[in-house]
Amino acid sequence: MMLYNRGKVWSFSFMISACLMISLVAGTTLFSENVLYAKEEAEVMVPDYELKVFLDPALVLNEDKKLNDAVQDYFNTEDTVEKLAVQFMDTEDLDIRQEGWSVRIRKKEAYSDEEFELTYKKRYPIENGDIDAALALSASENFTLDDDNYEAQVDWGYEKQTLSISRKKIIEENGYDGMELPTRKDSRDWTIEEAPGKFENWTTKNWGTDLLEQVDKPYGPVSAKKKTGSWNGHKIYIEVWEILNENGTGYDYIVEASFKMDDGTQAEAEKKKLEQEMADAGWFLPVDQLKTSLILERY
Repeated sequence: MMLYNRGKVWSFSFMISACLMISLVAGTTLFSENVLYAKEEAEVMVPDYELKVFLDPALVLNEDKKLNDAVQDYFNTEDTVEKLAVQFMDTEDLDIRQEGWSVRIRKKEAYSDEEFELTYKKRYPIENGDIDAALALSASENFTLDDDNYEAQVDWGYEKQTLSISRKKIIEENGYDGMELPTRKDSRDWTIEEAPGKFENWTTKNWGTDLLEQVDKPYGPVSAKKKTGSWNGHKIYIEVWEILNENGTGYDYIVEASFKMDDGTQAEAEKKKLEQEMADAGWFLPVDQLKTSLILERY
């Protein structure tokens, strides 16, 4: 009798334990799915927005190729001008660009003689305004929110939108003065030494550094001048770029007004407002001007 009762008690206890285990497993599975879903949501990077409005250089530059007084007054620009100098690294066949990457060396007037900025940038075209699709694609290629080394930004011109994901590094090297950019050898050595893993091993092991080894000469140098002003509560930058023309006989000038915002919907509205104001002033140039592409094609 006692053995039978013990069997009943054991059977009952087993049933309770089994039910608890089933509930626990089901709950764990549901919890895991929720965690996985949350993780997938968190993997997508959160970009800010750089809004670019191009101005007609024939109308906003004076004879010295500097911003005229009317433009400076409109944007309440500071008296100081910051000089910039850049050059890009790529093979003769532009193999790096073909994979959507660019490698830039930049010198700012504000830097010391020893300071240089290296930027490794991956670009994703945004089709029909679908920013989420570009972010999803970049996440599938391991550009995720938990990687603090990279920054995501939507570059928004007249019509063209591009998701840019950048890794910047400030390095210090001796032997240069002022706005001088590094030699071919130093440019190659520095960009190889500092290459981040995603760029280095993009398609195959050492893909990026192997291509940098093949760079015959940097594309550049290209100079620009930047003034800082304000517009509608935003800090705005007006840059004047001097880029070799197609024939190599002179220079074309690009004048770009840009500001940054965190909210995409507000950014679109503010961009349209600035474009309308520039059109009313007679300065607006309704085109997309891609500086990196022009430099890689002309130098």
